[in-house]
Amino acid sequence: MEEITNKDHVLVLPFPMQGHINPMVQFSKRLASRGVKVTILIIESICKNMPKASGSINIESIPHDDSPPENIDKSFEWFHVLVSKTLTKIIEKLSYSEYPVKVLVYDSISTWAIDIAHQLGLKGAAFFTQSCSISAIYYHMDPEISKIPLDGSLVSLPSLPLLEKEELPSFICEIDLYPAIKELVFSQNINFKKADWLFFNTFDVLEKEVVDWMRTKYPIKTIGPTIPSMYLDKRLKEDEEYGLSLFKPNDEVCMKWLDSRETAASVVYVSFGSLATLGEIQMEELASGLMTSNCYFLWVVRATEENKLPKEFMSKLSEKGLVVKWCPQLDVLAHRAVGCFFTHCGWNSTLEALSLGVPMVAMPHWSDQPTNAKFISDVWQTGIRVKAGENGVVTRDEIAHSIREVMEEKKGIMLKENATKWKILAKEAVDEGGSSDKNIEEFVSSIM
Repeated sequence: MEEITNKDHVLVLPFPMQGHINPMVQFSKRLASRGVKVTILIIESICKNMPKASGSINIESIPHDDSPPENIDKSFEWFHVLVSKTLTKIIEKLSYSEYPVKVLVYDSISTWAIDIAHQLGLKGAAFFTQSCSISAIYYHMDPEISKIPLDGSLVSLPSLPLLEKEELPSFICEIDLYPAIKELVFSQNINFKKADWLFFNTFDVLEKEVVDWMRTKYPIKTIGPTIPSMYLDKRLKEDEEYGLSLFKPNDEVCMKWLDSRETAASVVYVSFGSLATLGEIQMEELASGLMTSNCYFLWVVRATEENKLPKEFMSKLSEKGLVVKWCPQLDVLAHRAVGCFFTHCGWNSTLEALSLGVPMVAMPHWSDQPTNAKFISDVWQTGIRVKAGENGVVTRDEIAHSIREVMEEKKGIMLKENATKWKILAKEAVDEGGSSDKNIEEFVSSIM
């Protein structure tokens, strides 16, 4: 990272989950490359998995006596209580340094942070780790103010394509599940009223209609895609990987196996991220579908999911497939052997596939994933979405057919061409003078 060239200091507060920390760390690297002092606040138990700070980025550990709750609902309140006790002290300590804090960039789900920032005389910027379209849906369908009915099969919202019920975020339709998370995602709308800036991990042309609509009302800035520079513009020479991995990837095994594939674009990469879980029946159907697709496949099955694999599946793999507990996803997607990404459609994974030009088979589970899958298949046209049966399970035949459609059939050529187009546009967004690059530069200039 470049040396600090001004006295501005930005404090960054991500929610302590890998999918939230990494994009905010990447944004911090972009700020630091412009000579801004950046401090990232990370809870103590996660700090050990972070690389040491370098250049103008510092990592401040937030100590805690008890372990974070495994229950996701309870973890939000735990984090709120913990940070509320320490954030003011940290900011006050830094205010007496050579670089007093000027701006707090906080995860958009931590809406309470904006009040602390303003009370201490700081500016506050909300960082949205999901797409701009998802935020627009939550904005329009807030149950406190929304008058949009859900009794029909289609939902029409400003600046968005027509959405079927099952294409909406799950917290809207599945009203009895995850009540604490549902309340949390809609509370993000507070940011539109209070935050001084709204940062979105996306780029202008990717979500043009909704970005243009939001800009007429709020101070939004697109600053993505936030993936390491070496995979995009290569302007940040040391930015070769994310700042955090809570799972140890099988780097050497994965890359050696991919290198051994002689045919380009012959491998299906399968991963459902760090949180999604599949039932035993779905795991069996997926395993059978991969085997009968007649394609090579690299499948990430986390240690907690391994017991769901069908008996004798591993012994039948031969050289056709490789199953690992975790992998270096960016390196895998960038490998010449990979021709398709079978994905849960988490926003980070979606952006990575778009940025690296890899077509997708979409099998969403919850949260924003159904909407991301809608955009992948119908708006950006870089993939297809599998169809689940009446019991919610995607059959082995549907899985095999979808893979072959992307990998072998005529439609796959069109999907690959579209994926390549978005790869070029993603790079242009972060290149010098690109839309995201300009937005970051404008933000830095505004705080000087």
